[in-house]
Amino acid sequence: MEQLLIAKIRDALRLKNNADTFKTVGFLSESQAAEVSALSELKGEKYIFYGGYEEAQRRFFVALPSWCDTAENLDIVSSVTFTYRDSDKLSHRDFLGTFMSLGINRECVGDILCSNGKTVAFFDSNVAEYIVSQVTKVGGVGVTIKKGYTLPLPTLNEIKDFTVTVASLRLDCVVASLIGTSREKAKEIITDKKVSVNSLMVDKLTYIVGENAKISIKGYGRFILPSEFLESKKGRVILNYSKYV
Repeated sequence: MEQLLIAKIRDALRLKNNADTFKTVGFLSESQAAEVSALSELKGEKYIFYGGYEEAQRRFFVALPSWCDTAENLDIVSSVTFTYRDSDKLSHRDFLGTFMSLGINRECVGDILCSNGKTVAFFDSNVAEYIVSQVTKVGGVGVTIKKGYTLPLPTLNEIKDFTVTVASLRLDCVVASLIGTSREKAKEIITDKKVSVNSLMVDKLTYIVGENAKISIKGYGRFILPSEFLESKKGRVILNYSKYV
């Protein structure tokens, strides 16, 4: 983990405990959040990860004071809705590039949810007003902007369901089946540190994958395993998994 991130987490905890007020570090990626959760310094501390909506992938680390159990009413994350013509196909990259061109740090930008004619983006509340006042075009396309959002939110990714069978739940077996390749190729991908399970990098071939595991394979996508593993008549494991597409 980045030493700077560790130092920021430690500072947030120290300041929170000294002043009994909330302190934040953000936005963190899923892998960063998973690594932060494993820090020994967090044992016994009150904290939460918060990205502005329930399924957020990029989230603030929020060290909570004794009087607070949620980040919902704290002015940490603000949302901004951008509307434009359906025919203007704007992407996540278009929006992120626009925000970065304004000198905004990546850690101040959360999830960017794009759909036809509408994008909802989440920001550090300290920069949301600046975004609203400065952005008139994204990717050369004129946009209308307002703070907040209305449901339903655009989806970050579409999810499709698939079924495969595997000889065992070893990571190399599972990876090979998920991406339709040989065990040897799967071993190469894993040992090259391109596979994460529940946001943590795993390079051990014999690692046993559990139920509900979220697997990310660099260059191939993100997968969610089922909440229950079934067994075929031939003794193989049936994986009814989902993939972000």
